Amino acid sequence: MLLVALALLAAISSFAAGGGDRSARELGTALTQKIRCAARLSDTCWRDPLTDAYGRSVAGLVRSLAPPPVTVSSGSGPLLPVDFRRCRSVSCSLPGPRSPALTASNRRTSAFVHVIDERGSSGDVTLTYWLYRPTLGWESVVRRATSEQVEAAAATPLLDSDVPVLVPLETLPGRNHFRFAEGEEPPWRWEVVG
Repeated sequence: MLLVALALLAAISSFAAGGGDRSARELGTALTQKIRCAARLSDTCWRDPLTDAYGRSVAGLVRSLAPPPVTVSSGSGPLLPVDFRRCRSVSCSLPGPRSPALTASNRRTSAFVHVIDERGSSGDVTLTYWLYRPTLGWESVVRRATSEQVEAAAATPLLDSDVPVLVPLETLPGRNHFRFAEGEEPPWRWEVVG
């Protein structure tokens, strides 16, 4: 604990003395990851939620085929796809002025993912990306890939800062029990096996 506290103090001092330069931010990020890893103890240091849900090769495929953030017009203006657990109003889904990947309320765009892997029966992998926009409900984007495409995409980087944020429905706690406004009921409810 003393070592962690000392490292944290060094990072804060470095950041304060350096005025927030790139090396201080990198040090802070590295320390944050190490602290997060220590709290998990016997678990792996950092694994992307996609890797935990689907394994590394399919996780790379899911990331590589993810649809880019696109606005859809509504009566209230253009809306970006967001995480329904944190945003259910139009105001937090409006596009931001600085980046098409961020909303006006500084939230990253999100997509929920469902994977059906039929490679064991000489089939393909089917990926369904579910995009939620408040008042508009759900949109699905379906992609298919062969075993060769899965292997080719296996090395795709899985970064904590990737956009859109991808949430595997298979591991989403309570996924079938969230309440939605009329007309926004998720089509995937009770259809996804954990």
